[in-house]
Amino acid sequence: MDNNALQGITILVAEDEYMLATDLAKELANAGSRVLGPVPSLDAALDLIDAADKIHAAILDVSLQDEKVFPAADMLAAKGVPFLFATGYDQSLIPPRYSEVLRCEKPIGAVSLIRAVRAIIEKARS
Repeated sequence: MDNNALQGITILVAEDEYMLATDLAKELANAGSRVLGPVPSLDAALDLIDAADKIHAAILDVSLQDEKVFPAADMLAAKGVPFLFATGYDQSLIPPRYSEVLRCEKPIGAVSLIRAVRAIIEKARS
């Protein structure tokens, strides 16, 4: 993957599995992005979304420490920030209002996830 694939892009990562979160943050940084987080909880995600000047995209695990991430998704949507779900959950467990949101099934490789992030950003810009 191009080391500049996400140059200048700020990405929020909400993921509660420590190793997965740190590996993902490292891969995103290697692709040139600025990573917000990773954060392991819904409250931390909401705080970051509220405090951040600019978020270009977000990667959200559907379940953060047994809480659903949907309030954070709602907040991102209200701010016009594109996001995707990186999850093991079936589509049927995701509320219908998110039927158009890209769902990347875990485990997902870094290259595929970076491509997915680029795709949601490009879609949001068009």
